[in-house]
Amino acid sequence: DAAFEISSQTAVHWIEKTQPDIVFFCSPNNPTGTPVSLETIVAAYDASNGIVIVDEAYAEFAPADLPTALSLLAGRERLIVSRTMSKAFAFAGARLGFLAADPAVTDALPLVRLPYHLSALTQAAAIAALAHSGEMLAMVDDIKEQRDRLLEELPRLGYPVSRSWANFVLFGGVENPHAVFEALLEQDIIIRDIGIPHHLRVTAGTATETTAFLEALGALDAAGNGAGALGRIGA
Repeated sequence: DAAFEISSQTAVHWIEKTQPDIVFFCSPNNPTGTPVSLETIVAAYDASNGIVIVDEAYAEFAPADLPTALSLLAGRERLIVSRTMSKAFAFAGARLGFLAADPAVTDALPLVRLPYHLSALTQAAAIAALAHSGEMLAMVDDIKEQRDRLLEELPRLGYPVSRSWANFVLFGGVENPHAVFEALLEQDIIIRDIGIPHHLRVTAGTATETTAFLEALGALDAAGNGAGALGRIGA
């Protein structure tokens, strides 16, 4: 929908219309950061005859007090929940993902997976990372704090934001995303032009980085660029 969220009604409609063998959700979604509700996942599962996969790559950045799709696994043998160590663990170079599912699924995986898909070194590194998860995940709360700061401050600058449970924020109302991207890049501030009209995506970093980004973005409008090639729509 306009908020980049999928309702249970929308999910069921398209499943019934297309009859897919696999339904794939990304929650929180990339590149919008928006979550998929458990209600939507259950509705999609009930409407589908195939596998339903929920990719929770950014799960560590979601509210810690809310259940994830892992809570839906019991009694749903066609549901798979995947995770990765690439995001919150800052372990992208290891290329390590994992999943949780019914034993009927996990027992069948060795029949279809690629041979030598996971090296002994990667496994050893992952075990070490898990053994030191406190240190590895120490930055998560700080990143969530800066993400929430972006969610609060961007609308004050006139840029509407999408709800985000990830480590980044999608914001709209941008007259010329590519021009804004280039203007910030000239100041050594790198964000993402992800191809959604009038939107850009910024990753939450340190408090200093957040301040630099917000000040630079605000300066584009203060310089009178908002109504021209840069800045906000309607500025």
